[in-house]
Amino acid sequence: QVLLEESGGGSVQAGGSLRLSCATTARFLSSYHMGWWRQGSEPGREFVAGLRKDGGTTRYSDSVKGRFTISRDDAKNMLFLEMNDLNADDTGVYFCVGDVAWSRIYSSDFEPVYWGLGARVTVSS
Repeated sequence: QVLLEESGGGSVQAGGSLRLSCATTARFLSSYHMGWWRQGSEPGREFVAGLRKDGGTTRYSDSVKGRFTISRDDAKNMLFLEMNDLNADDTGVYFCVGDVAWSRIYSSDFEPVYWGLGARVTVSS
């Protein structure tokens, strides 16, 4: 059973915008903290943005703060990542993630337990 399914990736020029979507279930949305990670050109995956399951707290990596916005639509069981002012460093595969532990959503020492298959974002300069 696919719990997390991303969509909305694509190619865009530097300075442009994209919105990623993650479809999940109502049970998952209410039970797990969620977020977005990405795999860029460097080895390893990195935290991008997180949203606590109560929907009241967000967290962003320094590299995307002020440009990206994480949100969700409970009626549609969807998580979103609005990405603005994109640059070449934002190129990569973006993953929707979930975990019962909030710290694992953004930690550099541990990765979240649940992952989608990813959506590719390519930013050309």
